[in-house]
Amino acid sequence: MQFDWRAIAGPALAAATVLGAVLVDGRVFSFPNPAPLLVCIVAFAGSLSGLGSAVISAAIAITGSAFFFLDHRAAPGYDDADLVRLAMLAVTAGGTAAITGLLRQWMMDAFALERQHHATAERLSAALDQVDIGIVLLNPDTRAEFINRAFRDYFALPDDKANSKPPFIALMYHGRDTGAYEMPADELNTFIARRMEMMRSGDSTPITIKLKDGKVLRFSCAALPDGGRMLSYTPVTDLVRHTDDPTAAEYYRSLRGGDRGLTHALRAAE
Repeated sequence: MQFDWRAIAGPALAAATVLGAVLVDGRVFSFPNPAPLLVCIVAFAGSLSGLGSAVISAAIAITGSAFFFLDHRAAPGYDDADLVRLAMLAVTAGGTAAITGLLRQWMMDAFALERQHHATAERLSAALDQVDIGIVLLNPDTRAEFINRAFRDYFALPDDKANSKPPFIALMYHGRDTGAYEMPADELNTFIARRMEMMRSGDSTPITIKLKDGKVLRFSCAALPDGGRMLSYTPVTDLVRHTDDPTAAEYYRSLRGGDRGLTHALRAAE
């Protein structure tokens, strides 16, 4: 059986305090009323191990204090002042045990729930990293709280930048600066402004994004209840380019990486 030192620490400390006070008082020096110290021990027991340990410590504190007060009487029995002090100690120690014990239980439940939510989020994050749909979750301030692996690969986004929670506009500028989009430079600013407007308004109308490497993505935006946004980039290359001659795929890809005029001609042909 595993030894639980937390469960017995409070009661043992309360018993030792009461026993020391009874033995020392009058024999070595006059020991003051240990009630305040005992209440602190009850709170310590409740915070360390929970309600059960706190209740036992409170019972020891009340019983020990009764012996301590009795030892201070010249005649047997208790006077009214002793009974009042014992009653106040019982209420204080009992209330302290209940408050600290229940508060510890609440905190432990909250920690367990937080760990469960964290584990669920980790599993969900790992699952989203396995899909080929690029996913970006934005908070109400339009900062990226989560960017999955597919989006990072599509736009060559470094992990350190993705993990820094960049704003959505920074992601757009990254795609522009790295030449990810298959469009003339003079159209990029208009494209970025349109995407920003759609994101802010929560417009769910899908748009097609063609990348320089030949991939085609279907972008859509979904408004979340907390004011954030979920952006998805679904690969639709095969659907959009189904009329391309499969034997000429490498030729078309070489055109997209080469002269811009040939790229526009290919886009018109598609």
